[in-house]
Amino acid sequence: MTLVHVQSRPASAHPVHGTVADVMDAAGPQVWEDMTVEVALSVMAAARTGHLVVCDEDGLCTGLVTRARLTAVRDGSGYTDRIRLRDIADVIGPFASLLTTRAEAERAMRCRRLGALPVVDEHGSAVGVLAPTS
Repeated sequence: MTLVHVQSRPASAHPVHGTVADVMDAAGPQVWEDMTVEVALSVMAAARTGHLVVCDEDGLCTGLVTRARLTAVRDGSGYTDRIRLRDIADVIGPFASLLTTRAEAERAMRCRRLGALPVVDEHGSAVGVLAPTS
């Protein structure tokens, strides 16, 4: 699991910036990494969301996949209906912890060109998703 780097700070340091816990959305639909691309797209459509949190067999967050990524895979020349979410290499990480500052998370999202960033607790379970602010 790859967490966004977090530095310890006193509670009074940079109170204006806050943490991702202050601004994250609910994690939304969570799916298992053995789900096929087609089923994941169907779940996304039914949930009216642009992303899904992907979990392993223990329920721990392994990443997040977007509609754009799934569509690109489905439309690719090597696509078969047997491709599972775990087969998509860039589904894995990164993640933010509840203590990651908003600035750190938004910087990581910009640098990695991420549309959303899963937020995990100390055990690796998804607790939310951070979407970029305008």
